[in-house]
Amino acid sequence: MLPADPDEVDFDAVIDDVLERLPAPFRDRLGSVAIVVEDEATPDQLTSVRAPGLFGLYQGVPRTRWGVDNVPLPSKITLFRGPLTRAFRGRARLTSAIQDTLLHEIAHHLGIDDDRLRELRTDGHRQGERHTDS
Repeated sequence: MLPADPDEVDFDAVIDDVLERLPAPFRDRLGSVAIVVEDEATPDQLTSVRAPGLFGLYQGVPRTRWGVDNVPLPSKITLFRGPLTRAFRGRARLTSAIQDTLLHEIAHHLGIDDDRLRELRTDGHRQGERHTDS
């Protein structure tokens, strides 16, 4: 079913698309992760990460910190519809932001912290620049 508003984005469809396109080794590591969409972050969620606002939040134990038994503990990725739709106007921009936010939170589940994500993004931009210059 198509959304009534042409700029409205079906968050669940975007999430499903991201998960389908993930390489199997990464997708297989998401078995214990619930992915949900909520309208807004709660005050407790904002306080937990000392942030004034959030597009997404990973709550759980990253795979790199599982116990000796490698027992998966339930984890949760939450995407926040309100902040995303307010910050990213238009279907294409919002869809891209949902995808980026979900991949960012999946990276946290895989044990990649924000500093390393910034490094990877910077390295990716540098490599992209090299390709466009040739």
